[in-house]
Amino acid sequence: MNSTANQSAIDSVILEVPDPAAAAVFYDTAFGLGDRLRVRAAQEPTTGFRGFILSLVVAQPSTVDSLLGTAVEAGATTLKQAKKSFWGYGGVVQAPDGAIWKVATSSKKDTGPATREVDDFVLLLGVDNVKATKQFYLDRGLSVAKSFGSKYVEFDAPSSSVKLALYGRRAAAKDAGVSPEGTGSHRIVIGGDIGPFADPDRFTWQVATA
Repeated sequence: MNSTANQSAIDSVILEVPDPAAAAVFYDTAFGLGDRLRVRAAQEPTTGFRGFILSLVVAQPSTVDSLLGTAVEAGATTLKQAKKSFWGYGGVVQAPDGAIWKVATSSKKDTGPATREVDDFVLLLGVDNVKATKQFYLDRGLSVAKSFGSKYVEFDAPSSSVKLALYGRRAAAKDAGVSPEGTGSHRIVIGGDIGPFADPDRFTWQVATA
């Protein structure tokens, strides 16, 4: 990691949805992420996998179950039931607006009562060329926190912001439990301090606003 590089921040993820009022109620009920997640009206056409997963990393399995449970009660569809795996415990749901959410923990056992606390909020982009997109973001001042060759990259970020990670598109779709095919708008805009621009996979950044 280059210690001189910036810890550039994603202040918010903006989801473009047909019904912002309904989406705001859903997300407040399901996850309670505050200003880190915003919604705005859009009718841009989109079909299939939109190329991203929003991931919530928590401390223990009971917190995974709590967040996934309220999401489903609020109207989300289960894509992958929560279960144990070699890396931990987690599940995947799709929000009524179509965005895909993964809630996971590296722990396989509870160490206390369930909470609603989210340790990390990660925007995982499924990209065509992980190495090329990694270099694109390095050229814009980001520094790498974790990297597994051409398979996965996670960038440094301040603890209070949304983290950015890259995955191959097919691998991301498989992780989400959906087909990798999809066309049209991503229906997501990234608010941060390195925009405005569109990256090689057409994910759009804008300058963060208060």
